Amino acid sequence: MVEFEVVKPLVGGMLMGCSAAILMLTRGRIAGMSGIFEGLLRPKSGDTLWRVLFILGLSAGGLVMVEILPERFNFETGRSVGMMALAGVLVGVGVHFGSGCTSGHGICGISRLSVRSMVAVPTFMGVGAVVVWGINHFQLGGVL
Repeated sequence: MVEFEVVKPLVGGMLMGCSAAILMLTRGRIAGMSGIFEGLLRPKSGDTLWRVLFILGLSAGGLVMVEILPERFNFETGRSVGMMALAGVLVGVGVHFGSGCTSGHGICGISRLSVRSMVAVPTFMGVGAVVVWGINHFQLGGVL
């Protein structure tokens, strides 16, 4: 049985909230990962450096954690490459139609009391849960 942890998720959540607040206070921007990344694909003059630094900071943090706690990153998904690729495409489509991602809507939107985000978050969390249940229930993991 997996032990239930409280402190690490609480600290992680506080760090995400603080980084979102700092970005909002210093740049007037929402810390939505899809929007930040999209801004790199369609750059505007004077609006690229902070995006690059944000993505580099996320990447550097991940690389540091892999070095500090490599056992936390040793896992198997049990899914084929095709299934993982399809999942990535579906997430991208959902981000497009939902006008944002979990970080933008979930962390920033709900904290700003955005009605759109309060509808979006339960919608994509619910759809995600139903899709995972369906894949596991109907043994679709091996199809792709």
